[in-house]
This record gives sequence, C-alpha cells and structure tokens, in this order.
Amino acid sequence: MSSLGNAAEPLGNGIAADVAAQAAALVASGSLEIGAHRPQDAADIAALLPATTPVYVNHLPRHRLLDTLPTLIAVREAGLEPVPHLAARRVESREELEGYLKRALRDAGVQKALVIGGDTVDAKGPYPDGVALIGSGMLAAAGLREIGIAGYPEGHPRIPRAALDDGFARKLALLGEQGLGAYVVTQFSFAPARVVEYCAGLARSAPEVPVYVGLAGPTSPVALLRFAQRCGVSASLRALRAQGMDAVKLVTHTDPGDQLAAVARYCATHADCNVVGVHLFTFGGVSLSAQWMNRQLSSGK
Repeated sequence: MSSLGNAAEPLGNGIAADVAAQAAALVASGSLEIGAHRPQDAADIAALLPATTPVYVNHLPRHRLLDTLPTLIAVREAGLEPVPHLAARRVESREELEGYLKRALRDAGVQKALVIGGDTVDAKGPYPDGVALIGSGMLAAAGLREIGIAGYPEGHPRIPRAALDDGFARKLALLGEQGLGAYVVTQFSFAPARVVEYCAGLARSAPEVPVYVGLAGPTSPVALLRFAQRCGVSASLRALRAQGMDAVKLVTHTDPGDQLAAVARYCATHADCNVVGVHLFTFGGVSLSAQWMNRQLSSGK
C-alpha cells in the first residue's frame, strides 16, 4: 500500500475531525473561475464567498485580452480578488500585453495572474509558451507580485512529461530571479490518488511553492465530459469507464466533495503538505460552484 494511504479507508474520530477542518480550510482559502464575458456574475457570487476570494477571469480564444477588463473590474468592485489568465500563445504583441497589464493593475487592482500556454497550436505573437512570457520580464515590470503556473497530475495531452517538468523548473527559476512569488494551480482530475501523489511529489521537489488543487465544479454530464477530454484527463476518464461509469454516474462520482476529502485527508496526515487551497473549474456554471463552496464553508462552522 502507498505510504500516502487510501482515501477509502475508515477514519478514526480524531482524524475525521481533522480532515473535516482541513477541508473547510482548503475551501476558505480557495478560488474559482468566471467567464470573461460574464461581469454580471461577480456580484452574485460575492454574496456567497468570503471577501477577497480570488476569482480567475479566463482568456479564451474568442476573446482579446482587453475584453476581460470589464469582468476584472466587476470582480474587484464586488469585493473579490481578480486574477486574469494570461494565455501566452494568444498574446499578439508586447504592446498588447504591456497595455493590458497597465490597465488591469490600474483599473482592477490586479496583483497576480495565472500564466498558461493556451490551447492554440501556433502562437499569435512573440510568446510560444509560458516560459517565454515570464522570461520577457514584463510581468515583474508591470508590478505584479505573484504568478500562478499550471500543474498536471495526469500529464498534458500534447506535451511530454519531461518537457512539462523542464518548463515547470524554468518558470520557477525565472520567477525567483525576478522577485515574483510563485504558486501552482493543478488541472482537475477524476483520480484523487493521482492528485495526492502529484502533490506529494511537489512537496518533495518544490516545498516552498504553495499548491491549489483544481476540482471539477458542479456541472452537467455533457459539459463535464467535453471539458475533461479537452483538458487531458483521459487517464482517469478511462479508469472510470472501466468501472462501468456512464455519463450520469460520472457527475455523482466526481462531486467535488470526493476530491476535496482526499486532498484534505492527505494534508491532515502529512506535515509536509504544501496544498493551501482548492480551485474550482466552473465550466460556465460559476454560480453552482460558488454555492457548493458556500455549503462547504457553512458545514465547517
């Protein structure tokens, strides 16, 4: 048996209480994402979440960077912390990035951003990947304080593991050289044990880096399967299908509570755990995810 234990094993009363408290703490320190075209959702979710909860504003292929500004501003005005996605391959020029960052910091009080490669195969501008964007020095020059980078418990559908690991190390090194804080947001997975193993690996290789574990927020079966296939979590999808999980059962099986409990148990039983929160991928259903977070916080009181 793995030294990390089995999430299905029964818990003693003391450990169970620790796990419940840890789960509530992970949600209290957690975050979620909102669509760049949905500024009107900010006030609704602010009524459900603690003040200053980080809310990530996505950067989809159909949006220019500047299109995300109204939602960043709405998030800030609602009392939450706006965090833009910066998809490296979708940035068309240094001038676009510089102008955007200036306005994001000035108008929305942005202090951190999540740097991702972006789904497009070819770069639209000078940044072929997150390493290049961070290496430009423009994030530090703009006045950002922290940069989130992606973690992949199941790997990436198009990038070999060795290349992922190399890129991860280079990003951390560049951020350190520029005096920027670094943290990790993992891709969601339907395999809690795989996520725990990945986080344990980060605790050994990068113990100083905080980790936010991605969870698939409540959504419809069709949307969940579509995003899962796009996001490269096919290994755990295949495992669930081998167990006879159909699309409807999949949503029940992957309720965020299952994933949260596994991570909370790991943190409650391992002093070196560097997971500090969870991050909900909302798949367009940000209100459902905010309601779920609110229930977890209420039950933990």
